[in-house]
Amino acid sequence: MAYKHHIVIDARIRQASTGRYVDRLLNELAKTKTGFHYTVLVEPSDKLKIPSAGQRTKFQIVPCRFRQFSFNPLTQVLFAWQLYRLKADLVHFTMTGQQPLFYFGKQITFTHDLTMLRYARRGRLPRWLHAIRMRGYRLLLWAAHRQAEYILVPSDYVRTAVKKYHLFVRRKIDVTYEAADPPVETRSTKPEIFNSVIRYTKYEIRFLLYVGSAFPHKNLKRLIKAFAEIRKKQPDLKLVLAGKREYHSKNLEKWAGKNDLAEGVIFTGFVSEPELKWLYENAECYVFPSLSEGFGLPGLEAMTHGCPVVSSDATCLPEIYGDAAHYFDPKSVDYMAESVAKVINNEKFRKDLIKKGHKQVKKYDWQKTAAQTLETYNSLLSP
Repeated sequence: MAYKHHIVIDARIRQASTGRYVDRLLNELAKTKTGFHYTVLVEPSDKLKIPSAGQRTKFQIVPCRFRQFSFNPLTQVLFAWQLYRLKADLVHFTMTGQQPLFYFGKQITFTHDLTMLRYARRGRLPRWLHAIRMRGYRLLLWAAHRQAEYILVPSDYVRTAVKKYHLFVRRKIDVTYEAADPPVETRSTKPEIFNSVIRYTKYEIRFLLYVGSAFPHKNLKRLIKAFAEIRKKQPDLKLVLAGKREYHSKNLEKWAGKNDLAEGVIFTGFVSEPELKWLYENAECYVFPSLSEGFGLPGLEAMTHGCPVVSSDATCLPEIYGDAAHYFDPKSVDYMAESVAKVINNEKFRKDLIKKGHKQVKKYDWQKTAAQTLETYNSLLSP
């Protein structure tokens, strides 16, 4: 069967924390009879399977062994060569900076945010090597925006930020909102760590929740300090930090212990979907203290589970959450503590946030994301 167009989607970020976007996009595209032939590039370890799209749409999964954001000239050339050999009518890079400098075919890119430019993570790298890496990253970002036919972003905030950073993108950038998934259809499961850390009493377990990475821009040190202030009046309260154990989370845990702030703070490590569901459903509130976000998906996920959200007022978050969150200045520990205390101590206010949260999440839908993306594909591929 002859297909209208051949589109390559670079899905190598699918298994990363930012991979939700491409994963859900692929699922929705598979439900749509587009008449396109899609080639999906994945990491060799990715066992992605896409549901049958019917006879009018074809999906082909192709492993790609080249590292993302590589500055190696040989990798840049070989990845570009792989793309040229695929003979795509359009290549969709789902993370800006992934595209090789030497590929000049028709392409679009998705810029999640510019957080790396403001809060770069040096990790274990020496400062001089990190400085070189950041120059390389800025080059990849500039080249990607310059070469893209169109740039998609997840919020108005990111669109404004990108337009200020690269003036030449003004006529080829648009917002494609992401969305939160509905609660998983499974019985929630109490995380095992609760059995060993929390002593059960006749009262319910009370805890604040944060889900995600411990990167510096997530502002978790201030959250822990704010929690310590709240706990002076509510000593039974816990702070649960759920997320994979890695370099930054381990450093954060050491910092909390060294500064006598570890009391009542629980680092769960990775949690399964049923465990995460239980955490959202049973938390007093979800606290999102981030200094910089492109969309703020965790807060919407909390809302879908009926968990009230107390959020930073930084970057895109007020745009995405609207009046369904209670906001604070993320650089003020006192303000953060007061805002959280207001929500957990005022049941009427808490229930009002939950009600508004259920309404807010309905504004976002992965089907809309896919439909907007298809509009972009068709506009660029039409005669």
